[in-house]
Amino acid sequence: MVDYAKAPVAGAEARLQELGITLPPPPTPLGAYVEAVTIGNLVYLSGMLAVAGRETPFVGRVGVELTVEQGRQAAEVASLNALSAVREYLGSLDKVSRVVKLGVYIATAGDFREHPIVADGASEMLVNVFGEEKLSGRIVLGVASLPLGLPIELELVLEVDA
Repeated sequence: MVDYAKAPVAGAEARLQELGITLPPPPTPLGAYVEAVTIGNLVYLSGMLAVAGRETPFVGRVGVELTVEQGRQAAEVASLNALSAVREYLGSLDKVSRVVKLGVYIATAGDFREHPIVADGASEMLVNVFGEEKLSGRIVLGVASLPLGLPIELELVLEVDA
């Protein structure tokens, strides 16, 4: 993996190419809502799930039906969906000037304690694409269940160039 903390600042689109990441098709709403809304120079994304199209590669609670590593992988998938939705909405990830907030909701059993390790699957993907200089604040919560029985849902707020 490239150490972007020491690399010159590159745009997010260039970083994706450098990392060999091909974004999935943008997700489509599973209900009566839109994927993104802009207020001022902030873009608020609807909850991003760990789905591949309409398929659900990860189903269950982390620490019960799924391992911590599978939870991390699901968080990566959800973050790739978020990136794809942002690119579709803005036209380019290079318009993102900062990741303001990342919320990671993890379906777990009540005694689960490894939330930060799972959430890092999403955080690390965002750092790799946007760089440490755009690192966000974060909240990580364990919840009883999420839509479709999925293990991860991401909430993302981005600042964009005016």
